[in-house]
Parts: sequence; C-alpha cells; structure tokens
Amino acid sequence: MDDFLKMDVFFVVTAVAVFFLGALGVIALVYTIKILKSIDHVAHNVSEESDSMRGDLAVLRKRVRDEGMRWKHVTEFFTGMVSRKRSRGKISEKA
Repeated sequence: MDDFLKMDVFFVVTAVAVFFLGALGVIALVYTIKILKSIDHVAHNVSEESDSMRGDLAVLRKRVRDEGMRWKHVTEFFTGMVSRKRSRGKISEKA
C-alpha cells in the first residue's frame, strides 16, 4: 500500500474518532448542566424551607416567652408544619 494512502486512512480514522469523542463530550456537558440545575433547584427549596422553619421557630419562641411553656404551642408548631407540607403536596400534584 502506498504511504500516502496509509496517511490518508490514518487521518480519516483519527478525524472520525475525534468527532465522536467531541460529540460524547458535548453530551456529557449537557447532562452535567442539567444535573447542576437540578442541584440548584433543590438547594433553593431547602433554603425556602429553612427560612420558613426559622419563622415558625421564632413564633414558637415568642409564644413560649409570652405565655410560658405549654404543650399546646409545641403541638401547634408541628401540626402547622404538617399541614403546610400537605398543602404543598396538593399544589404540586395539580401542577
């Protein structure tokens, strides 16, 4: 086989391999971006929930300071959290 023909075959095979590796790299990058967006969404939800819980705990502390420690305040705190979670679940099911 002629040396020039061998060189052409090598460059064609190499070009095809580089093209496929580049395509795989782009696909991996797209999936990585999707995963990072999902992680950002989860972090945002956790941040919202922690802010909400901080507010609930502030209300609980205020009630305990004003009226003293009563089990009613603790149970209202937990039932409020459960009812809020259920209402969010119903909203997300409708969407």
